[in-house]
This record gives sequence, structure tokens and C-alpha cells, in this order.
Amino acid sequence: MDKIYQSDFYSLSKNKVTQGNFEAVALSPTELSSSYKSPVNREISPALAFKFSLNGKDNEMASGKNHLLNIIAESGSFESPLIRFGQQYVDRTVPANGVFLQPDTKFTIRLDMRSVLADFKEKGFYTAYDGTKIYQSDFKGVFVAGSVSPLIWDFDNLANHKELQLQDSDGDGIYTISLEMNKPQEQKTTASAWHLSKDISAFPQYHSDIPVMDALYNLALEEMVNAVEPDSTFRTGKEWAGVWTRDISYSIILSMATLQPNVAEYSLLRKVKNNRVIQDTGTGGSWPVSSDRMIWAVAAWEVYKTTGDQDWLAKAYQIIKNSVEDDLKNVYDSRTGLVRGESSFLDWRDQTYPKWMQSADIYSSENLGTNAVHYQTNKVLAQMSVLMKDKQAAEKYTKIAEQIKTGINNHLWIPEKGYYGQYLYGRQFMLLSPRSEALGEALTVLFDIADEARQQSVVARTPVTNFGIPCIYPQIPNIPPYHNDAVWPFVQSYWSLAAAKTGNAEALVQSMSAIYRPAALFLTNKENFVSSTGDFAGTQVNSSNMLWSLSGNISMIYKVLFGMDIRENSLVFKPFVPERLQGRRKLSHFKYRNAILDITMTGHGNQIRSIMMDGKELTSATVPADLSGTHQIQIFLANNALEKGSIGLVKDQFSVAAPVLKHNDDLISWEKIDNAVSYTIIHNGKEIAKTTGQSYTADGNGEYQVIAADAAGIPSFASEPVLIYPPQKIKIIDLSLIAEKSSLPYRGFCGGGFVEISKTKNRSLMVTVDVPEQGVYALDFRYSNGNGPTNTENKCAIRTISIDDVFAGTFVFPQRGRDQWSDWGFSNSLRLELTSGSHQLQLSFEHWNENMNGEVNQAMLDYLRVIRLN
Repeated sequence: MDKIYQSDFYSLSKNKVTQGNFEAVALSPTELSSSYKSPVNREISPALAFKFSLNGKDNEMASGKNHLLNIIAESGSFESPLIRFGQQYVDRTVPANGVFLQPDTKFTIRLDMRSVLADFKEKGFYTAYDGTKIYQSDFKGVFVAGSVSPLIWDFDNLANHKELQLQDSDGDGIYTISLEMNKPQEQKTTASAWHLSKDISAFPQYHSDIPVMDALYNLALEEMVNAVEPDSTFRTGKEWAGVWTRDISYSIILSMATLQPNVAEYSLLRKVKNNRVIQDTGTGGSWPVSSDRMIWAVAAWEVYKTTGDQDWLAKAYQIIKNSVEDDLKNVYDSRTGLVRGESSFLDWRDQTYPKWMQSADIYSSENLGTNAVHYQTNKVLAQMSVLMKDKQAAEKYTKIAEQIKTGINNHLWIPEKGYYGQYLYGRQFMLLSPRSEALGEALTVLFDIADEARQQSVVARTPVTNFGIPCIYPQIPNIPPYHNDAVWPFVQSYWSLAAAKTGNAEALVQSMSAIYRPAALFLTNKENFVSSTGDFAGTQVNSSNMLWSLSGNISMIYKVLFGMDIRENSLVFKPFVPERLQGRRKLSHFKYRNAILDITMTGHGNQIRSIMMDGKELTSATVPADLSGTHQIQIFLANNALEKGSIGLVKDQFSVAAPVLKHNDDLISWEKIDNAVSYTIIHNGKEIAKTTGQSYTADGNGEYQVIAADAAGIPSFASEPVLIYPPQKIKIIDLSLIAEKSSLPYRGFCGGGFVEISKTKNRSLMVTVDVPEQGVYALDFRYSNGNGPTNTENKCAIRTISIDDVFAGTFVFPQRGRDQWSDWGFSNSLRLELTSGSHQLQLSFEHWNENMNGEVNQAMLDYLRVIRLN
């Protein structure tokens, strides 16, 4: 049987991949050819969606509301009408069939900024559609974002693209920019042939009856060699220099601990500072808004299991323990048992979060994948504690792991869907996002967070689309492919491991094919590709020779087909070979600690009929850790029929946009959402009503949100919450009245001034709060932090809050924009039970509040807000 996988979109056979008119062929184990060419530039629609941006932020119009223009240029150039900032322009012309964007079209955009500039002059600020004030002193320029290259939709990075900044050369308030659209040199191509050019003889050699898999294994080994830098650390990808914590860690777990243990150790240590794991730069100034750095611990444990290196164990143990102890103070939620922080690896906020969520909101969210990482981290730390003969620590971290596991199963499981939700999100009251999250779903299976029944359900029912499992599902509208509407091969690899673990042969074959198809057609292990098209072109950022993608490719041989389970003191074989992949395969020169194994395997199934080492039966299919020398292992599978299993195969779908709420006293209103047929009203985290209209009269105090849904019932994200409370329920404490007022020239504060907090100024602030009656209160701070953009660097300000000398939690003050100190917003909110009377609140900088920068830990505080919730 030659055919391995067949769908309406592509097929995989033993020696080739076919997708439409494109074909990739394995000419030998060291040679591949491919006719693939990206179709992305061939027939580009002249319809352009775009919007303008002050300072690179998405602040001209509500999400999903764009200018629409058809670029039909018969003479090679096209000029837009004069478009006024903040007023939507819609081109009513309809392009004829077969009309496309002409190559080398010079496109000039004309923008009327006079109303914005007039506000700057008269008021000192411009008020955006959502009420945000952009001060003249903070104005850095106006940019354009859009749907057709060279335009991009990446608002987090837009300010870095000076080529997309409009200019007013004569000072008349009319800004312009000229762009070249559909440049021929932007044609997206990859190599047409691959020949092995590196010496990979030092690594395990693989041969089977499936030539395309053999060749792709060798291609991955060659790219692994390419990824080793002169300093013996791993490069993240061809386009990504340096070591990144999550990338290196997920790669090590997949296969790099086995193949390159020394390089793995060096790379992991590169991501350590002050004997703690480094969180890569990211949303809101990095940790603790992002907290998935702890996947480092799982990778470090994988290295130890592979090598048995006691020095490494001791070193890694202290690093992990220090990091977890900091996390216990800053990111753990005692109410849910979960951990706060951004989705693991999905670190581009607009790609997986609603537009309204600020960095502080993302910090407060409690995500599936990130919690799976922290569960496994504590489990690993407990195992390490046993080896380090620290019984008390082992008990402590085991208990924490169980709390996280319970929290995941109690708060994130969706019974009617049969898989876990994406995250809890909101402000004072949390909702569960029902979107699936591929990596998180896989990790719940692999880490045994889900019980056996739930593991089976997760693999069978989590949505999978035509070219693989998308990072999230359904997709978010008006967001270009990257994490949204995209498949990442390394995630697909973890999904394959989960499918094999649950014995779902159908899901496994489909998932492995989704890894081999792009690698063969593109002749490299790409970082990602578009979910709806399967094409590498069209995502916002991509790279060839991607470390975690090639690591996942290799793991299919080691961890799936041969089923290698490297444990603390042994190597156990648990092969899983679907019938379509049956045959003879050999893996020679495989290094396990002090032993070299030459392994052959025949047959199919997941049961071993017999396994021999050097001609003798190998008890329990287990190789002991103290084995040394060269040995021959023969595995004969039982050819047992595997349970076919099912797949949650669905079409690519996008939810409708989230409503943007306005309120006047008790009346909440919103504009009609395209394709929405109904709206659900949420009060204090609970559904209370449905309507087909665009307004609702609040019945009672509290926090209100609205969720739109389409005709199929697919919901949008919840809207940004609006607070409806009488003035007596909200207490505002002007911090400039209790501490020295800053003399910095920032604007937009509400009271008599603002207070600076840093590592040298106001390291501790004491605030007296008079509570009229016992109840639950929400506390947050209005603040600014202009120490960096919202998406990079590492200068999130962090402080501990104590009430009457008792630790009460952590406040974070993430970055809101480089040098944008007059851009004010709210910190995370803490819900606290307070008794009536006077309470002393202390906001202090503690040693566990050190951020990833280590030097700058600074914010400006306007006021403390105390809201009575009940």
C-alpha cells in the first residue's frame, strides 16, 4: 500500500507529497525535489482594507472597522481620495471579475489629520474612538496598517516600520505616503531541490520502507547542524538569531536532549540570570505578564533523564526552585489554583486576545497551555527534590502541582465540547474563552493533566482543519495569520505525540502528514504556515530552518514510531506504528547515556510481540540506564489492529468581532456587528439575557459585558467590561496626597499630581483605606509606564501589596508605549475580602518583584481605586 494519507487538499505517499499541481519527491534518502511555488502573489485582489494609527497603536476606529478601497490602476499609479482620520471611507465600486492588483502599482495615500492637530493645539490631546487620550507631547507620528504587502496589520510592531509612516512635508495637515504594491521581487519561493550537504554521520542514521520520511529525517538533521552556533548554543531559526527560552525548551523536549545534550545544556544556561530562568522579552515588559519561561524546567529535566548528569541536576534544581518561588508570589492565584500569564508561546497579544485586553489584563488571565507548563514544572521540581533528598520540598511542590491540575480540570474543561477552553479572562469577574488552544490541549494529554477518558476526548474532538491543527479555533476576525489562522509544525508535533499516547491512529496519521507535507514541499522546516491555505507565505513573520519545527520532525521517529520514553533510570520502548506506516525500519548509532544502540523494528501496531537485545529477550522492553557499549535491539510488532479513532475535522471558521460598548447611566449600547444575529449580556461573569438589538438597560450595579454570536452560534470574544456603580461604591485615593508628588512633566493624571515608584523612589507606599462595611472589594491603580513598547523589552514594574502587614497579592504595571508617559491605564485588579474599619495598605518593592531587566522597575501612579463589589 503506497498511499499513507489522502484528503481533498493533499496526499502523502511513500515517496512523495502531492498538493494540486505541486509535487515533492524523495529521489533518495539524501535528495528531494519540489515544484512548489507560493500562489500568494499570483492573483492579488485590488480590494484593500486599511486604517491609520497614531504612534503605531490600533486607535483610529474600532476593531473590524477599516477603510475599504479598490486599487484599480490602469496607468501604474493610484491615489486615494482625501481620507479624514477617524471617519471610515468605503469605496462603493465593484471590481470586475478577473481584475487583480497590477504589479508595481504606485499607491499614494492622502490623510487629513487637521482635526487631530487642531485638538492637539486646542486641548493638548486627541481623544480616540474608545476614549483614550493621545497627548501632543506623546505624539510620535501617524502610520498606516493594512491587508496587502507592504502593509501589515501588526500594530504591536507598526511603529518600528518607518517605511509605513506618513509625512506632512509642507505642514498643511495633509499627510501622505507612497507605496509600491505587488512588487515582482516579493514573489514567495523556496528551493526546488535539496541535497544533503552536511556530515550527519555522528547522529543516529534512519532507514525505512518509506523514502520520503527517511529524506525528511536527514533534512532535519542537516538543519539541526546548521542551527548550532560557534559558541555551541542553538540558533532559533534562520531568521531568528540567539537562544529563546520557550523555543529552546520545547525543542529540547522533542528531540534535542537526545541528539545534542551538551548544546542543550549550554543553550538552557544562556537563559539564566541571577540563578533564575529568563522570560524572553514580550508583552507588557515580559515577566510576569508572560510566565511560560518555566517550560525551561521540563527541558532541563529531559536533559537530566537523557544524561544522568548529577552536576546538571543540582544546578538545574536550584535555578528551577528559585524561579518557582518567585512565581508563587507573583503569578499564582489562590482562588482558582491556577497561574496567571500569557498563553505559552502565543506571545503576540492581538493574535490570540481580544483587542481591548491591555497587558495588565493578559497578566490576569489564566491560560491552559501556561498552566500545563506550571503543573509539569512543579511535578518535575518534586521529582528533583526527591533526588536531592529534600522530602519537605517534594511534598510542597507535589501539592502545588495537584492544585494546578485541579484548577485546570475545574475551571477550563468544557464538557459539551470535550476539550479545554483557552483561558479565563476579564477584570473583576472572569469568563472562560471557549476557543481551543492546540498546544495546551496536547500538553494536558502528555502531562496526564486530563484523565484517560478526557485524553481520548481531547484528541478526538479538538478542532483540526484541512492542513493541520491551528493554534486556536475558531480564528479571530480582522487579524492576519501568524498565531491566528496558522499551523505551527512544532505544535503539530506535540499533537502527534498526544494522538499516539491515546492510541488514535487516524489522528496520528493525519497529524504526521501535516508535518511532512510542508517540510517536503517547502524543502525546509518552516516556522509556520497559513491554516486556511497551507502556504508558508501570508503569515506575518516566518523563518526557514526553524529549530522547534525540525526537532518535532525528528521526534516522530524517536518518540512515536519507536516510542522511546526516556525515564529517570531507563529507556522504555512503546512503539506506535499505524498499519499505513508498516514495514522494516532501522535506527543505528543511537546514543543512550554510555550505550550505543542499533535498533531494528518490523511490523505495525502498538503491541510488541517480542523484543531482543543481543539475541536475548529484553525484559519489559526496558534498557537500563547503566548499560554501556554497543548493542543490537530487535523489535517485532504484533501487527495488531489499532483503534481507528476519530478526528475533530472542521472547516476554517472565524468568529464575529467583539462588540465595543458605550454606556450612558444604565443604558449600555453597541454598534451592530457584521454577521452577528444575537448578543448575550454578561453581568459579573454570568449570562443574564440575550437580545437581537444593540442596547440593554443594566439591572443592578456591577460589571457588564456583551458577547456577539453568528447564525451558527459561534461566539465572539466578550467585550471590554463596563462598570456601572453609583459614586458611593467607588473610592478614589489620590496618591499625590500621601507621597511626594513627582515633578516630571507628564500629563493626563486625574488628581493633584502623580507619584513615581522605582527601585530608588517610593520603594514602599503606605495608604490608609477606610472600609465602611465588610465585603468583597476590587482594588487597582491608575498608572503609566513609558519604559518601552507593549510588545518587547522587559521593564514591567512589579509591586507587592500587603494589608495590615499580611501579604495580599501582586500588582503589575506593564509597559504601555515607549516614552508615552501620558498614556494612562489600570493595573491588574485584586479582589479582596475586607472587614469594616481602617486598613493599612502597603505597596512595596520586594526581592521577588525583580523583573527581567534588573535595573529599571518604574511606573507613575495616579490613584488607587477601591470598588465595593457586593
